[in-house]
Amino acid sequence: MTTTSQAGIRNYLLVTLAYWAFTITDGAIHMLVVLHFHNLGFKPLDIAFLFLFYEVFGIITNGVGGYIGARLGLNTTMFLGMVLQILALTMLAVDPSWLSIPYIMSFMALSGIAKDLNKMSAKSSVKLMVPDGEESDSRLFKMVALLTGSKNSLKGAGFFLGGLLLALWGFQIALLTLAGGLLITMILTSWLLPKEMGKAKSSLKFKQLFSKTPQINRLSAARFFLFGSRDVWFTVALPVFFAEQLGWSHTQVGTFLALWVVGYGVVQAIAPGLLRGKQKDHGPDGRTAQLWAFLLILFPAGIALALTQGFNPATAIVVGLGLFGAVFAINSSVHSFLILLYSDRDTVAMNVGFYYMANAAGRLTGTVLSGGVYQLYGLQGCLWTSVAFITAAALISMTLPDHNKWQEIRQKIAPAD
Repeated sequence: MTTTSQAGIRNYLLVTLAYWAFTITDGAIHMLVVLHFHNLGFKPLDIAFLFLFYEVFGIITNGVGGYIGARLGLNTTMFLGMVLQILALTMLAVDPSWLSIPYIMSFMALSGIAKDLNKMSAKSSVKLMVPDGEESDSRLFKMVALLTGSKNSLKGAGFFLGGLLLALWGFQIALLTLAGGLLITMILTSWLLPKEMGKAKSSLKFKQLFSKTPQINRLSAARFFLFGSRDVWFTVALPVFFAEQLGWSHTQVGTFLALWVVGYGVVQAIAPGLLRGKQKDHGPDGRTAQLWAFLLILFPAGIALALTQGFNPATAIVVGLGLFGAVFAINSSVHSFLILLYSDRDTVAMNVGFYYMANAAGRLTGTVLSGGVYQLYGLQGCLWTSVAFITAAALISMTLPDHNKWQEIRQKIAPAD
């Protein structure tokens, strides 16, 4: 059986470290912006629009960033993302009189560009650290699940840190502290990674960005609806509901959401162990994505029905959100593996960039709907919108190939790799 080289493991650990540091700042800046501007009297829809350009530019960045990463190397796009995040954090820590809505939206856009450059680079690089072939698919699944899961656990830590720093030191000092920590990490890791990591050996044309195989197009469409289904009630509606309806403090909101994301990340990291059986040797396939998407529908629907029937809202949401998070985490891990499985080494950055364009578009749609639907129909309206999105993701997942079909496809395209 093929194994991952010592250099591959070293690079994997370095990429993971850089990704971890960035993720903490990404989670913290979200919590800081939501809670700080809610405290200033912003309405839920107004807060949602602060993240509008964050998601819009994420859509553009994933596509263009994937192309740049394939041409110049993934370390280039990774560290460019870190530089832009440091700039965004610093520029949001200005005198409060500067913080108009257009100003905030502009630098949240910069943060969105940074986040997607960093994420695309880190996820794509995992493909380069594992030998090609069916016998390595299970190892690839374990590595990408660990990277993604640990990242999301640290995003939860970022939520907690954002709420805590806001309570202790205020908005400006919190942002500058995060910028300083990220700068130190960038300096420590930038010179250790290979300079041309992920750079394509063959010449790539920009039009190849939109020339994808059917399985990548379908997986990307499923990803759009999957992440829209989460953010439509998680991004704006849930923190505001906790603060307005349940009377939770900023620190309580940040702590709870942090614990949720940490648990979500833990489940992502151990997903390969949970999906034993037929997937043990080769990893999940299209049938896995379909099964777990249909299962996910039960949880937002169950929470909405519990609220309608007069159950204690705190209990219904806390329990339901925990179950939703566990199943959603497995869905996300399966998707993260499949996009790497469906990609070859030369085009992995472009394929992952395209896939995360769909991810960002889903997050954008979910974020805007989270504020708008909550303002009009409350949390229950957001939950039923989530159900509709998950159903769409499950139906699209039915068109993804199972393991046997994928092996047939892989053999046909192998000469072109």
